[in-house]
Amino acid sequence: MNSEEFKNQVVLITGASAGIGAAAAIAFGAGGAHVIVHYNSRRDAAAQVVKEIEAAGGSGEIVQADLSHPEGVNTLTAWLKGRDVDILVNNAGSLVRRSRVLEFTPELMEQVLYLNFTSAFFIAQAVLPGMVARKYGAIVNISSVAARNGGGLGALGYAASKAALSAMTKNMAKEFAPSGIRVNTVSPGTIDTDYHRTFSTEQMLNGVKAATPMGRLGTSEEVADAIIFLCSDGARFIQGQAIEVNGGFLMV
Repeated sequence: MNSEEFKNQVVLITGASAGIGAAAAIAFGAGGAHVIVHYNSRRDAAAQVVKEIEAAGGSGEIVQADLSHPEGVNTLTAWLKGRDVDILVNNAGSLVRRSRVLEFTPELMEQVLYLNFTSAFFIAQAVLPGMVARKYGAIVNISSVAARNGGGLGALGYAASKAALSAMTKNMAKEFAPSGIRVNTVSPGTIDTDYHRTFSTEQMLNGVKAATPMGRLGTSEEVADAIIFLCSDGARFIQGQAIEVNGGFLMV
């Protein structure tokens, strides 16, 4: 990557205190960007990510909001008013907890859908007017292999929300392409992060490794590389696409 690929650009990454979001934030920093590191509860970790962004050659700041509820999304969108965002990475998301179909509650479904899908829509809606005015911008939504294969047992809400996010990507890509804005998706498989260590057993992870042609889990940095590419000039004619980063786990 050109060391100044993203110089003077402002990048907002949700859920950037750890994992894929943190890796992407640091990578954008290495390209000279100013990165807004959103977090929910890990303030110290988010502050550490900013230090790593600065060490890489960029600049950054942190902002807190709970994106699983309308109030938190309203807090973030209000904070964004008057700020130009050139690149948005909608990365925040979680399964919240595994729940079989007959045990799913309305409250859990609402929380999962809001965190993984609805919040991403309203955050995009908040930054898009500025992108349209400048005739420039890139949005990358972080989906999941679950959007294509339905996810594991107990992950129905998560899988459905990620499928909705993938559909949103294509619709926004059609609407905003004439304004010079590119909207794409990165769809990770099972990545070696705290997320999967929280919601998956060792047996489950070993099963994924066995079913993956490359024989291992992915890394946050490998997903971050795909995000960086989609926001770079090298992807200038890529629009409305989903880049699958799963080591060959799902090829069809």
